[in-house]
Amino acid sequence: MEKYFFTKMSGAGNDFILFDSKINPKLELTTEKIAQICNRRTGIGADGVLVLEPAVEADFGMQYFNADGFSGSLCANGSRCSLLYAAENGLASGSRISFLFNSKQYSGEVFADRSVKFNLLPPTRINLNFKIKFAGQLVNASFADTGSPHVVVKIEDVLKNPADLKSGYSLIEDFPVFEIGKEIRYHKDFAPEGTNVNFVQVVDGMAKIRTYERGVEDETLSCGTGSVASAVVLFKNGLVNQPVKLSAKSGDQLVVDFKFDGQNFDDVSLTGPAKVVFNGEITI
Repeated sequence: MEKYFFTKMSGAGNDFILFDSKINPKLELTTEKIAQICNRRTGIGADGVLVLEPAVEADFGMQYFNADGFSGSLCANGSRCSLLYAAENGLASGSRISFLFNSKQYSGEVFADRSVKFNLLPPTRINLNFKIKFAGQLVNASFADTGSPHVVVKIEDVLKNPADLKSGYSLIEDFPVFEIGKEIRYHKDFAPEGTNVNFVQVVDGMAKIRTYERGVEDETLSCGTGSVASAVVLFKNGLVNQPVKLSAKSGDQLVVDFKFDGQNFDDVSLTGPAKVVFNGEITI
């Protein structure tokens, strides 16, 4: 039995358990242990686990694991939480903080109000307005990889009743994110890895967004890479202006900014709230 010290953090409602390897030199986390501590009934409860470790080429290194215990692709809200932790616990000295994830270097900045800006690599594999069959109908969808793969669907394009062309959803709050998100996440078009799924609705220039996350296998209160993917898709479709403001399920606002030269995106960033929920220790 080992005792581990952790920090529970939230990035716009996306919550994480962070372990600092400097404080936990004997840290050993198996897939089973991670799934156990992320369980909201019998563990601490979280969407994922962050492990920070020393790095030579950057201020720190980061590992990320989904709630199912398996190593995850890039998590932007988790990255923002890690940046805040690093700034407040002496892991970085300058205003620009750098870290390594999957052998790639990322950076970010923590502002005076404790909002955190995370700089992402340019999105790849952008595919706009293709058709995919789900919920008994062919629906317009788009795709972008922002470090994690994301499908983006406008809720107005989905019919409650496939036989009734006037039965589209009008409120994102009423949309069945879990049921339809799960169907698309495991859709054969995205096999074998699967995909994350974002449902969006633009209201008065702001994008409301709800996300089904693979690895969590449920809707989360916020998704950083999903917000960036949705912002890119909506911008390219001429539905929003930059910087793109998004309202997450949690009620928090995220801002996605970038440069676009007509063909390529650059200087992509995600800014929003992050906070420490509590510190604690757990015996596993």
